[in-house]
Amino acid sequence: MQRRDFLAAAGAGAAVLWARAGAWAAPAASAAARATVLLDEPIATIAPEIYGHFTENLGGVIYGGVWVGERSPTPNFGGIRRALVEKLRAIHAPVIRWPGGCFADSYDWRDGVGPPAKRPTRTNFWAGSARGLHDAPQQFDPNRFGTAEFCRFCRLSGARPYLAANVRSLPPLVFDQWVEYCNAPAGSTTWARVRAADGSAAPCGVEYWGIGNESWGCGGDFTPGEYAAEYRRFTSWVPRYGVPLKLIASGPNADDVAWTTGFFENILGRRPIAPPFGWSVHNYTFGGDALRFTAGQAYAEFVRGFSTEKVLRDHWAAMGAFDRKRRVKLVVDEYGAWHRGGTAPAAEDIFGQQITMQDAILTAFTLDIFNRNADKVALAACAQLINCINSLFLARGAEFLTTPNYHVFDLYAPHQGAQAVRAEFAAPEIHFGRGQSFWGLNGSASRQGGVVTLTMVNPNQSTPAETVLALPGAAVRAVSARVLTGPDIHAHNTFAQPDAVAPQPLAAVREGGRVRCTLPPASVTALRMTL
Repeated sequence: MQRRDFLAAAGAGAAVLWARAGAWAAPAASAAARATVLLDEPIATIAPEIYGHFTENLGGVIYGGVWVGERSPTPNFGGIRRALVEKLRAIHAPVIRWPGGCFADSYDWRDGVGPPAKRPTRTNFWAGSARGLHDAPQQFDPNRFGTAEFCRFCRLSGARPYLAANVRSLPPLVFDQWVEYCNAPAGSTTWARVRAADGSAAPCGVEYWGIGNESWGCGGDFTPGEYAAEYRRFTSWVPRYGVPLKLIASGPNADDVAWTTGFFENILGRRPIAPPFGWSVHNYTFGGDALRFTAGQAYAEFVRGFSTEKVLRDHWAAMGAFDRKRRVKLVVDEYGAWHRGGTAPAAEDIFGQQITMQDAILTAFTLDIFNRNADKVALAACAQLINCINSLFLARGAEFLTTPNYHVFDLYAPHQGAQAVRAEFAAPEIHFGRGQSFWGLNGSASRQGGVVTLTMVNPNQSTPAETVLALPGAAVRAVSARVLTGPDIHAHNTFAQPDAVAPQPLAAVREGGRVRCTLPPASVTALRMTL
């Protein structure tokens, strides 16, 4: 299904046994599997920014999700949801993207600065999808949450801000002034003084700037050549204020290599200019119902989601024809499962959906893909953070919960900043449908000093994987493991049962130079091995 068609439509297992201690207990029969970590085959340092997040002014992401208001009974830091900040700190959230998404190219940042009572109310880009929400911020944006509030949210969460500039409907001068508002020295300019009045006398120091969003679609319907011309205009002589700006160009939808080739041919092949820091790639996995799906439908969704690895390698090869020194890295700043609507906690959560173990598995093996391609990927942003597609959190008023996706980021956090190393996996393939198949075990490995982190996904919905781990040339002194799974692949958290799906300890036994463990069906596992 094409994304445009999906958006239009969206607008309109087997039992698992549990031990008494809470750790997973394997049935007697299981599939044999192997994992080999090759410590002498490094890939690259895993950029912490690969574990980033995305917040668009869409539905309940900002208003009702991030922003609850200073006078809200919901615990908050000056209007920003306290529980969200604390959970982001816990997983070391490295970077957060805002204000979009498609919203970005209809947004004038100047509307969201100055005295809150005097900020204008504007029609939200997503108003057409917010029918019935009369006078709500999902239809008519009061601009109460603007640049200063976003930067404060990032600062509280320990993350760096990543802003997306409006290329479709604003000129380059307005972009220059946004950089000035964010980064000019205290008291130096009028915009710096406005920033101070908004509560931040010190510069925000914003490094990451997206030059438009989805410029092939909602960001202007440009051709690659037309967008390349806009990129030249927007990035020529941008004020720096001593901040090392990392400019990110609006790349393709999924595997549209022609867009990549056309852009780089224009900026590096013809009268070349300085290349961007990053090349944005978006790759969603469009599926059916978030809760009601068959085993075969889940496997089919995994097949679609695993296309991300091919997408990255295809664009990397296309970029290499023009960028032989590999100065430009891939930035996957929108990815994740996108299901049909109908399972969101609240009506204002446009495109909101419940998050199951199916989504956690897809998110986990996507992060594994990024780790395996750490030499190519510099930043990523899971879409979206809260009350939307593939979210880590759901909120309804003061109620707040972590989804299985949050626990994936928690399990994978030790990879941040570590040295990715090659790992090999072997397990019986899963066969489904009419001659279709999917791998039975996959993952990624990294090393930080004398500690190795190995993450693995068993997508098989009915069979555990009895797995033997080998680290040739190394001895494991200690090992611990945690696993995320549930009674079946439909398992998810609700406000009534917010901890129904959460990591559990998993038995992992050293046997000579190897480690043995059994991975439950439909599970995500992280092992920490001290050498």
